[in-house]
Amino acid sequence: MAEKITKISGLKVLLGVSGGVAVFKAVDLASKLTAAGALVDTVMTENACRFVLPKSFEAVTGRAVYTSMWENPAGFQIEHIRLADNADIVVVAPATANIIGKAANGICDDLLSTALCACWQKKALFVPAMNEKMWTNPAVQKNVKILKEMGFEIIGPEKGRLACGTEGIGRMAEVADIIAQIEKMIARRK
Repeated sequence: MAEKITKISGLKVLLGVSGGVAVFKAVDLASKLTAAGALVDTVMTENACRFVLPKSFEAVTGRAVYTSMWENPAGFQIEHIRLADNADIVVVAPATANIIGKAANGICDDLLSTALCACWQKKALFVPAMNEKMWTNPAVQKNVKILKEMGFEIIGPEKGRLACGTEGIGRMAEVADIIAQIEKMIARRK
């Protein structure tokens, strides 16, 4: 059977996964990107690994998952630079208040934040997911504004049921909407 060619076939995606309840959606995103022909390299924070195991991403992408600056599954290379250089686009999903703040302020204390610091010239899409009280915090909004000024794009968050059981803005955007945004970003680049 011939392989289906999509708008993202062959696209090299660096998927940054930070620690929030919406991590389960990131597994689905990785799966759907891979099914559409993208090559997905996943970097998970320590807190993301508390919600979902790296094996989940390995299973759906067929590729190694990176979780530490101190382990090197690809041999002797400076991983955060190699991952940044190899990516056509960076997607951070879910993007917690923590990783948004780190990226906006150049804080590099783990593999994901360090890779993001090296990706500042790449197309990047942040997909926020957090409680409404966190999302509306002026410091978080300031950091989101900084990311936008740096040329990064933001999709979401959406209004709906939050992990704490309340209704409000903070839900991670739906996977189909994220993929549609990636396709738009790639089309603009061409």
